[in-house]
Amino acid sequence: MTAAGPTVAAPEGADEHRFWLKHYPANVPHHVTVPDRSLHALVAEAVRTYPGHTALIYYGRRYTYAEFWRETGRFAEQLRADGIRPGDRVALYLPNTPLYPIALFGILRAGAIAVQISPLYLGQDLVALLKDSEPAAIVTLEILYPNIARVRAEHSVPRAYVARFRDFYPGFARPFVNRVLRKRGRPTDFPAGPEVVPWTAVRRRDGRSFVDAVVDPATAVAVLQYTGGTTGIARAAMLSHRNLVANVVQANTWNVRRRAGEEVILTAIPLFHIYGLTVGLLLGLTEGDAVVLQTQPDVPELLRLIRRYRPTQFPGVPALYAGLLRNPKTKEYDLHSIRFCLSGSAPLPQEVQRQFETLTGAALIEGYGLSETSPATHVNPLEGDRRAGSIGLPLPDTDQKVVDLESGMRELPIGEIGELVVRGPQVMLGYYRRPGETALVLENGWFRTGDVARLDADGFAYIVDRKKDMINVAGMKVWPREVEEILFQHPAVQDAAVVGTPDPERGEVVKAYVVLRPGATATEGDLIAFVRERLAHFKAPRSIEFRDALPRSGVQKVLRRVLRDEGTAPTPGAAPRAPPG
Repeated sequence: MTAAGPTVAAPEGADEHRFWLKHYPANVPHHVTVPDRSLHALVAEAVRTYPGHTALIYYGRRYTYAEFWRETGRFAEQLRADGIRPGDRVALYLPNTPLYPIALFGILRAGAIAVQISPLYLGQDLVALLKDSEPAAIVTLEILYPNIARVRAEHSVPRAYVARFRDFYPGFARPFVNRVLRKRGRPTDFPAGPEVVPWTAVRRRDGRSFVDAVVDPATAVAVLQYTGGTTGIARAAMLSHRNLVANVVQANTWNVRRRAGEEVILTAIPLFHIYGLTVGLLLGLTEGDAVVLQTQPDVPELLRLIRRYRPTQFPGVPALYAGLLRNPKTKEYDLHSIRFCLSGSAPLPQEVQRQFETLTGAALIEGYGLSETSPATHVNPLEGDRRAGSIGLPLPDTDQKVVDLESGMRELPIGEIGELVVRGPQVMLGYYRRPGETALVLENGWFRTGDVARLDADGFAYIVDRKKDMINVAGMKVWPREVEEILFQHPAVQDAAVVGTPDPERGEVVKAYVVLRPGATATEGDLIAFVRERLAHFKAPRSIEFRDALPRSGVQKVLRRVLRDEGTAPTPGAAPRAPPG
């Protein structure tokens, strides 16, 4: 790390129970020094150390650390002038562009809280998060603003800072950006209205003399990160400045190959996801590294970015690495600049790991984490012992145990299967405005992950299954209930159940089982389109199987487990039928 600070002491006697420490690589310390600073203060030190270094690269547009920091100061200045005060929420409704980190750190420097909202969300998804977080303002692009405008009747945000997508590209490319957007049917007209503040107004501010807000890193919330948790109801994990700073220090300490101020990090994973935010952005910006942003993880474009910018780190998800391996053009590109890849958000197939490492010479390491833990808790060793199928060892100053699934009170012996529970400085403060639900998952600093796991004799953890029915689509959480509720709104649907089915690219995709009302007609395409109009597209079913009845328990609960286990086989006593009509 570039910053220094007081050592946060480990709990007295903690190492006595951390039997996994003997399997740490020799050059990874058992404890880390966590600076007692805000996240923006940590990046400000990198700015002072590396002012002329490249901070951000976006399709040829470069920002030095000094330029980037001035842009954040301009926005912080605008926020303060508009009455945004410490503790207020400001939402980010953006894809990966330079505007994301600029707005994020402008929000933090003003002492406000950044609310992470996926740009894939629209309609009911978007309304739910806006109602829950009640942001005083939102930052977005003109191509996304219509989604906000369409839900204003249900929930309006007082102020919207809106930028043009094309303005973050190099000047020569800007005329082509709108042409491509219009060809794809995306709106390019700039919105009007009393709530709209054009980003051009923000950029007229100076930003150089802005005095950053002083916050208590341990108690001040930096980010509200939405997650389905273990019930499927959207709730925001309150991540403090210290949570995020701690995880940055832990992860950068684990990466013994890193060279501060020299790394080039290719970030294709979305910044609205906590994995993308911390691993794709914060690990680099706190160390003076260059972050190459890709708006969408398109494989041919990825290859061109690798050729042009020669990244040294490439965090991703298994589907992204598999996509590169599968692309016939990949062999025409030299990928040997990449030295380190951290894979997260979904299990990493061993064959994908082996082939990718052979192709690139890089180390592709599997890790594990959650929105509630900033996110990383476990990572496989970069050097030395790593275990196939394992999520690795706990990061420094992180504790783990496996408890029984019934009560959650009894710690289980090595090798037995139960719920994984973790503790460390990266664990959230709690769920925003949900003390009851916080109490269900947090007790004495221990966080119940909701994942079923086992530990081996050396402390390596293995995820066995998910505790609930969550579907993991390329690292994005989809809960059956929310999709089922939309299906039930269709007039032809009598009964519905949703499960996840294996997919080689995304890990899992959504599959629906539907019973139609007597005499009603609907096709698979009709129902998929119905859901896609109301929820983020990744939540929509990829396939629908029509049934005469769904398997149910004695208390009439749909047995999703039976549907998952039988796959496409018919439910006993109920033959599948082709969709009518």
